[in-house]
Amino acid sequence: MTFNLSRGLAAATLACSVAFAPLAPAFASDNKVALVPGGPHPYFAGWEPGIVDAKKDFSIGDVEYKVPAEWKLERQTELLDSLAAQGINAFGIFPGDAVGVNSTLSELKSNGIHSIAIAGCTKEPTDADFCLATDVYQSAYLGTKALIEAMGGKGAVVHMAGLLVDPNTQLRVQAVEKAVAETNGAVTLLQTIGDTDDQEKGDQKVNALLASSKDRVGGIIATAYVSSVVTATALRNLGDKRIKMIGIDDDKIVLDGIKDGFVSGTMAQNPYGQAYIGAYALDQLASGCTPKADAPWVKTPQTTHFIDSGTLLISTKNLTSYKDDLKALTKKLAGSFKATYLACK
Repeated sequence: MTFNLSRGLAAATLACSVAFAPLAPAFASDNKVALVPGGPHPYFAGWEPGIVDAKKDFSIGDVEYKVPAEWKLERQTELLDSLAAQGINAFGIFPGDAVGVNSTLSELKSNGIHSIAIAGCTKEPTDADFCLATDVYQSAYLGTKALIEAMGGKGAVVHMAGLLVDPNTQLRVQAVEKAVAETNGAVTLLQTIGDTDDQEKGDQKVNALLASSKDRVGGIIATAYVSSVVTATALRNLGDKRIKMIGIDDDKIVLDGIKDGFVSGTMAQNPYGQAYIGAYALDQLASGCTPKADAPWVKTPQTTHFIDSGTLLISTKNLTSYKDDLKALTKKLAGSFKATYLACK
């Protein structure tokens, strides 16, 4: 959404499917599942290998990945309506609007169609059964803490924030502000620059910042995918490693920036795991399972039924091993998901 995606995680996690095989049912279901993001964005390309493996490993009748033509709520709702008319009976959605999409989810539920929110949560009251996503607040908080440490505990920070329509953006803004406030003035938040998760706007805004204020900036926290890529590129072009940076996601440009010393680190997410586990959960819900009332749900500002899909900091310390760590997170969550979160007849 948290824009060119080269996600090593997706390829690396393909090897995990054998480890998850014991979860597969003895026969194929006839359910038709679709994962639908809010609009075009490279982050969601990481969903594609996840649904391919989920369909195979869990013998799901069909799993599709469908993207609205534009990042507009009406385009997403039109697509959801069209897919439902074509026989899809369970949806995983990234909300094009955390509130606005709820009316469509209610219509789906009234027709016996289950939905869950993936990678970003709908805001309650909602008919989404639960939300499976990165704990974006915690991720941005930990990322900012890592940035402050890289800066030596003092200086001015700029936050390159994501799309304002993304329901995760405000949570990330709040997390960055909290981490900075905890320094008691040793670190200041010079500026929060929104809507940088777009190639053209992101390039313009980060380069304008560096042209006008680079001597005042001690660190940049980028909390969206493209924001991270354009910031890492701009710092490399600048050729000055004084400004520290923490980004998000594992685009090759960002990873190369870490390797070459232009980026201090990046917060990994788990789109493969979100799609893999999400498709499995939707198949189970469409087969008659229900969310457990007493499951260990996490309460967030948007929902009371949240499941953390996992995050970690990538730095020079784990640049070559972080994929294995994410595979382990996915394997652990998938292996216990049904027993932990679902009540099945």
